[in-house]
Amino acid sequence: MEAQQPIRTRSLVAVSAGLRQPSSTRLLTDRLAASTQRHLVGRGERVRLTVIEPREHAQDLVNNLLTGFPSTRLEETIGAVLGAHGLIAVSPIFNGSYSGLFKVFFDVIEQDALRGMPVLIGATGGTARHSLALDHALRPLFAYLGALVVPTGVYAAAEDWGRGDLPADTDLAARIDRAAEQLATAMLRVERTAASDPYDDVVPFERLLERGRDGD
Repeated sequence: MEAQQPIRTRSLVAVSAGLRQPSSTRLLTDRLAASTQRHLVGRGERVRLTVIEPREHAQDLVNNLLTGFPSTRLEETIGAVLGAHGLIAVSPIFNGSYSGLFKVFFDVIEQDALRGMPVLIGATGGTARHSLALDHALRPLFAYLGALVVPTGVYAAAEDWGRGDLPADTDLAARIDRAAEQLATAMLRVERTAASDPYDDVVPFERLLERGRDGD
């Protein structure tokens, strides 16, 4: 009798950069996350889902940019992203690109920290004409960061939603399902090593003072 393989737990992190609560950005994020979970569970995996809203960290993000150091809360949030097996990143579209808050959140993450990370990109906007921002803005951003962006991105305009959290048309539902399946497949194929914490090697201030005295 063959021994059963232990069920693994996959960490899935979803970043929803909406500015309001509730928001269509969070709505799309939740649908993508639920569909990805369903595909992973269907393949015998456990899933640990973490949803991050950068608006809740806005002040800490600005302070991080100014000082170069995150708050304890922001450091834990970034750690969750770096330790994930897969990432869902969704932004509202303003002036043809991702929001400033979305960009700031990924600006405070080390450039190579997302290398090899399976990523599903999504975006929301008032009209369908902003959908090209997926390929002109979000995809190049994560390609620059070295992430593995799945082929299908999902854009949802205001008219794409029906009642509650259900897509009003089958095309959006199909794109959500296709993108989620691609992310689940990538998460199972890619084995990422835990990213190192850039703050682990910070030299204590007292040691810096000692070095200064030695040079006198």
